[in-house]
Amino acid sequence: MNTIQLGSKKAGADQPVYIIAEIGINHQGEVDIAKELIREASDAGANAVKFQKRSIKRILTKEGLDMPYDNRNSFGKTYGEHKYALELSEDDYAQLQAYSTELGVDFIASGWDEESIDFLDRLGVPFFKMASADLSNIPLLEHTAKKGKPMIISTGMSDMDMVKTAIDTIQPYTVPFAILQCTSTYPSKFSEINLNVISTLSREFPEAVVGYSGHELGIAITAAAVAMGAKIVERHFTLDRTMKGGDHAASLEPTGFGKMVRDIRHIEEAQGSFKKDIQPSEGSIFKKLAKSVVSATEIKTGTTLKKDMLTTKGPGTGISPSRIDELVGKQVKRDIPADTVLSEADIDW
Repeated sequence: MNTIQLGSKKAGADQPVYIIAEIGINHQGEVDIAKELIREASDAGANAVKFQKRSIKRILTKEGLDMPYDNRNSFGKTYGEHKYALELSEDDYAQLQAYSTELGVDFIASGWDEESIDFLDRLGVPFFKMASADLSNIPLLEHTAKKGKPMIISTGMSDMDMVKTAIDTIQPYTVPFAILQCTSTYPSKFSEINLNVISTLSREFPEAVVGYSGHELGIAITAAAVAMGAKIVERHFTLDRTMKGGDHAASLEPTGFGKMVRDIRHIEEAQGSFKKDIQPSEGSIFKKLAKSVVSATEIKTGTTLKKDMLTTKGPGTGISPSRIDELVGKQVKRDIPADTVLSEADIDW
């Protein structure tokens, strides 16, 4: 597996999992809430905070802007009013980027149109995150790839042919890229998450770093994704899952996000080596619990050992029971009382 530079850190082979807190539009359109989310995400152990940048008139037709949107989660009577209410200004973005830098977390945003990508590039984001909704937006993928920065591509609402088309689109620009398995429902059904696709993506795109963007309830599935090879993970982040807005219910609160980060770091440490060996801490336990070859009866000096003279008992401080057949036919070099652990020095090898 390759590595990819994501802001201040690398992700991929032999690197810690890169963890993104997807703030998205959970800031309610307010800078102070956005700052609180950044601070909480930093405290919870996130490597990056991610927002969503849109040029509203660029991404929606007049019909789409004027569509009635009056429900519990709406911030306006029309979909356009709702979207404008949740859009931060360019000055807000600069302020939030500076605050993130102060707290030591990478500041990024998914750009949903060419103008937004241009702005984020001028702002100096270290890499681009492409939303699942734009996986098939070939013009936007090309426009972004031309910037020459690393790209992370989410794959919700797609099949493998769509993913391949997206990757074929950006590869001529030789930008480093990562691919995230994703199911774009909020929250996702466990039966539709398909963590095994992480392995499929790794096989299909060996040059890519593969990760997971989750919208499920709880933290167990994201931790499992790491155990299955995800090197980047992304989860929606909120201060309160009951807040007004469409993404809060499928988000993690600071305590849950912190527990997820804890579990991911424990899993990384526990994955350890590919070599099976006795661990240093197991030595004393082995001596206490394992077995040795033990004399079943009194054995005089010079006696040739037979199988019925031997048994196995603890402690595991002597000759291993796995070698009991090697002892048959050998002579002992000293008198051995019954019920005694045999050592190498007792045997005339």
